[in-house]
Amino acid sequence: MQDPRDRLIVALDLPDVNEAEALVERIGDAATFYKIGYRLGYAGGLDFAARLARRGLKTFLDLKLHDIGNTVEEGVRSLGGLGATFLTVHAYPQTMRAAVRGASGSGLNILAVTVLTSYDEADAREAGYALPVADLVAQRSRQAAEAGIDGIVCSAVEAVAVRAVIGPDRLVVTPGIRPAGADLGDQKRVMTPGQARAAGIDHVVVGRPITGAADPRAVAQAIVAEMA
Repeated sequence: MQDPRDRLIVALDLPDVNEAEALVERIGDAATFYKIGYRLGYAGGLDFAARLARRGLKTFLDLKLHDIGNTVEEGVRSLGGLGATFLTVHAYPQTMRAAVRGASGSGLNILAVTVLTSYDEADAREAGYALPVADLVAQRSRQAAEAGIDGIVCSAVEAVAVRAVIGPDRLVVTPGIRPAGADLGDQKRVMTPGQARAAGIDHVVVGRPITGAADPRAVAQAIVAEMA
């Protein structure tokens, strides 16, 4: 049976490993899963991810890889030795197929990022996409399933539609989760943790409401309780 704490992924969007290590210690056993993105990843975060994995904690490398197929495949193969649980790539068919090849045999689960949760319809049009956001998410989710991707990263408001496309055996992971009353920041398509769980989402990613809290452990515990 899944540990309810595994449903919460705490985003360590912090400037250095020392701050990240201190936050993990403050949260203690209230969380078991941590996300490392660009900011921390480029400041020693990859070695830190390996250390967390050795301690029995789960890590999510949110690197959103996208390049020519061979470069993605070999990059994923290199990352596979860190002991991470998740790695993101952008949901372009060639990129996804290459990432699946690179992760083969490593235990690393590849997640495809459909449309960033900071995008609304105007942002998508400005970026040159002709499809509405919901249709673009659905199209990329279908392509991800065909490529053998392990799960989808999407907005919580699209989770039910994504689940219908990818089926029950792949993961749905959602950023843009905000406890009721929290500041939305730069997120535009959001849900509360309870709403996300009711929508059938497997893992929620929460950053600033936890990392900026006076008591991050208590906030993490409250989010886990709300999803349970």
